[in-house]
Amino acid sequence: MFDFRRIEDAQTLAQAIVNTIHDPLLVLDEGFHVVAASRSFYETFKVDEAQTRGRLLYLLGDGQWDIPALRTLLETIIPAQTAMDGFQVEHDFPGVGHRTMLLNARQVVYADEGGKTILLAFTDISARRLIEREKDMLHTRTEDLLRQKDMLLQEMQHRVANSLQIIASILLLKARAVTSDETRRDLHDAHQRVLSVAEVQKHLHRTGGVDQIEVASYLTTLCHSLSSSMTGESQPILIRVMAQDGRIGSDQAVSLGLIVTELVINAVKYAFPVQKLQAAILVSYEINGSDWKLTVSDNGVGKDATVPARSGGGLGTAIVMALVRQLGAQVETSGGTDGTTVVITRATFRSVLPTRPEIDLGSGARPGHL
Repeated sequence: MFDFRRIEDAQTLAQAIVNTIHDPLLVLDEGFHVVAASRSFYETFKVDEAQTRGRLLYLLGDGQWDIPALRTLLETIIPAQTAMDGFQVEHDFPGVGHRTMLLNARQVVYADEGGKTILLAFTDISARRLIEREKDMLHTRTEDLLRQKDMLLQEMQHRVANSLQIIASILLLKARAVTSDETRRDLHDAHQRVLSVAEVQKHLHRTGGVDQIEVASYLTTLCHSLSSSMTGESQPILIRVMAQDGRIGSDQAVSLGLIVTELVINAVKYAFPVQKLQAAILVSYEINGSDWKLTVSDNGVGKDATVPARSGGGLGTAIVMALVRQLGAQVETSGGTDGTTVVITRATFRSVLPTRPEIDLGSGARPGHL
């Protein structure tokens, strides 16, 4: 004879456990009728206990639980696997709205009577999914805005580069048209300064608008341009670049480019008052973290030069000194009868590259070329 009191106590305990669970929970028999439901199930889905217990799950709430995905879980997956975790179901529930739920199901088989029950727990992740969708939409929108910004930036850089090229061409045309030698020299110098800025814009355009310049490539291209426009057969001068790999911001690149332009212009003008075999200018750049060192040296007449512009405080010198201060660097000039060296250093720097031009005609380099 069964001890009904013990059975009733067990049922009371089981129901108390079910009601204690925060997430909605259903206990179904093997025919998918509701044996028990947690209090949170009634509160979440706004159903009445009297109209729930003993009824077929699919008929609850005028058929709102007749969900194809739920049928698949209960009738196909659970009989084969006994358990399933994280089974996602989306559905519009009358009076509740659209919900996204993760279902955890367990099939319990009783050895004595051969019966079965199914435990079905629901975790409402609707708010989480909504946040995830909003984040995805925001991420997509942000990517679209970044692409638009990059396109506008590249277009702006392209137009700036074209404008600088036009200005440089106008300066060159004016230089050819004037009769004053001094004015012609000034216009040529201005032309070279504009080209040094334009070269930064070209590098930015080639790198897709990133505000970083590969310094070795930039200085090499810049000095090639200076060599092509300022040296010739009448006074062949080798302009050589030795630069360590590294990237610098475009604003710093503009300043360095203008400094190199001024120093190279000065060396071409005044270091070689007469033609010299193996005349050379060396531009070197070294980098160590945030520290760097720029050196421009020549093997010209050096301090023996008697031309006032070589040592005077002209516009070029003023430009160099202003840019050096802007970069937080120091400048030092030295030289003798074998040439002049200008060293611009940011912080303390120990050189590893040569600071004097070394001509090796056997290497294939020719005067007037890089």
